[in-house]
Amino acid sequence: MTRICLVVDDSRIVRKVARRILEANDFQVAEAENGQQALAACRASLPDCVLLDWNMPVMDGPTFLKALRQEFGPDKPPVVFCTTENDMSHIEAAIAGGAQEYIMKPFDEEILTGKLAQVGLP
Repeated sequence: MTRICLVVDDSRIVRKVARRILEANDFQVAEAENGQQALAACRASLPDCVLLDWNMPVMDGPTFLKALRQEFGPDKPPVVFCTTENDMSHIEAAIAGGAQEYIMKPFDEEILTGKLAQVGLP
């Protein structure tokens, strides 16, 4: 069964790194540069998981997450925040907002696949 991960980040480099790791682990990858594009992508075809940046133009990660949860429910698809914001207040806000996990940039394959396994995507 093919799993689809939506990678939402305004950095082309971060999207490219995430794509390489995810595809090596049998995921199909969709990409969005901001939360508005990501919401449109989810409305078109809900992914199996979302890897989400915090700081983006147009619509940031927390705003996207709030809209996603209002539209699709509290836990589908699982969302893993992937950001440079590392203080406890950001992490708590992400989890309170409906994210299942939180990883710091830069990340590697072991970190990313470990977090995806924790949200039920081995």
